[in-house]
Amino acid sequence: METKTMTKAKYLEQASERITGCEAIVRSLIAEGVDILYGYPGGAIMPVYDELFKYRNEIHHVLTRHEQGAAHAAQGYARISGRVGVAMATSGPGATNLITGIADAQIDSTPLVCITGQVPSHLLGSDAFQETDIVGISTPVTKWNHQVTKASEIPEVLAKAFYIAKSGRPGPVLIDITKDAQFGELDFTYEKCTGVRSYNPVPKTSLESVEAAAALINAAKKPMIVWGQGVILGQAEAELKAVIEKAGIPAAWTIMGASALPTSHPLNVGMVGMHGNYAPNKLTNECDLLIAIGMRFDDRVTGDLSTYAKQAKVVHFEIDPAEVNKNVYADVAVLGNSKESLAALLPLLKQNSHKSWLQEFKDLYTIEYDKVINKDLNPTKEGLTMGEVLKEINIQSKGNAAIVSDVGQHQMIACRYSEFNKSKSNITSGGLGTMGFALPAAIGAKMAAPEREVVAIIGDGGFQMNIQELGTIFQQKAAVKIVVLNNEFLGMVRQWQQLFFDKRYASTEMTNPNFIAIAEGYYIKARKVVKREELAEAVKEMIASKESYFLEVCVEKEDNVFPMIPSGASVSDIRLS
Repeated sequence: METKTMTKAKYLEQASERITGCEAIVRSLIAEGVDILYGYPGGAIMPVYDELFKYRNEIHHVLTRHEQGAAHAAQGYARISGRVGVAMATSGPGATNLITGIADAQIDSTPLVCITGQVPSHLLGSDAFQETDIVGISTPVTKWNHQVTKASEIPEVLAKAFYIAKSGRPGPVLIDITKDAQFGELDFTYEKCTGVRSYNPVPKTSLESVEAAAALINAAKKPMIVWGQGVILGQAEAELKAVIEKAGIPAAWTIMGASALPTSHPLNVGMVGMHGNYAPNKLTNECDLLIAIGMRFDDRVTGDLSTYAKQAKVVHFEIDPAEVNKNVYADVAVLGNSKESLAALLPLLKQNSHKSWLQEFKDLYTIEYDKVINKDLNPTKEGLTMGEVLKEINIQSKGNAAIVSDVGQHQMIACRYSEFNKSKSNITSGGLGTMGFALPAAIGAKMAAPEREVVAIIGDGGFQMNIQELGTIFQQKAAVKIVVLNNEFLGMVRQWQQLFFDKRYASTEMTNPNFIAIAEGYYIKARKVVKREELAEAVKEMIASKESYFLEVCVEKEDNVFPMIPSGASVSDIRLS
């Protein structure tokens, strides 16, 4: 039996061979090491699907129930594996249905290659059946896109697509291929792309900038690190840990950076942002040096930019020059891959300890614990809280699960309270905030890492946006654990309506169907929890299951997520209630 490595090598080393464009597409994917792709067939991509049938022992195609599900599943696959996720769709509505997932991948720096079929080239611009200008539509939300109209272009374009998607700051690439290019013939050889003229994916790290950063860090009395997903994408977890420990610096994370450092690490001081932890948000405006690593100063992190860390010097470690000085001015910018730049920084740092500064974080954590955290995790009121559900999942999974969260209150609770022992364990929609993300993304994550426990945390609103992907879970026998935290509201919108719109709950209360019956209709074992005494045993049963499992937990309808920084407010104005 051929191994995947042998199969991949065969298509990289072969001599020129006359084949069709659609076969060239499939063989190019194999040469790039693609073993799983997600998609939905249709007329303009049907020749490729015919070839996929012939190569079904080398590439496993996953039929999602909607093209948006295919894009999100490819994202989940990419996020947990670090590899390029691949999605495929037909022209017209099939292609446009990919757009939300592509936009999500663009803002969250997820490497995707999306392949769409297109009407024959002689019909382009004629408003042919299922024709849309997907290159024009996708241009604002892709790292690169290209339309192929000749079979001979296919190998080179796909090689370039994979290189661009994965290199530097990753992102999505869309390749649109006309039907005549799929049927056309070419002399096929495949050579991986190693560079593109005028494209410099990783800027060279300047030793002078690293030395300047080290000087500021060594001189600082109250330094603070905020790291983002750039650490995970750069595979710099070990370097981050070494820097933090040597310099003794309290370190906080954005939601996209969660899990790069274990939750239990003594210098891990929690999450920043709108619903982040009290201490790192508050002390952002008291530190004398802010060290940003692989993060882009998103508005949900900074709040009011006019008051954000104005007292501090700022050092920004960043791979994308466009992000430097975009929102927050950096006194020192260190360009390059975070793994290399942090490795260069480490020997220049003095061994240090900031005990009194760290104690300020601990003191503020105590305040937050008493006013918020203890009530979330150990409630005495009658209704179940989302926090106690996450606490039970932590206990049963021992902090080793990959948590895939949707968007809303449950997302913030999952990010705040999940325990992470290993990197690439927090998979969520950050920048775009896409409801419907979690269920298909969890499928991709589980298929990429079948040895890991994958738990999807979803609200009753987001669950219904892509509920049809239960069919994909059933057909693929993907052992995803699905937890729907049901408060019968669009919870986050309702919270804002309560706090800022005098409790006018306009179009946020939900009349939900029988979720258990729906899950069981897809032959997925399901259970509903309405009482606290049922929770621990139900979560234990779910985690122990070797197959997919659906757990609905009915939580308090009008519970809110705190702390909270109101939109546009200063990070210092964080509310605990």
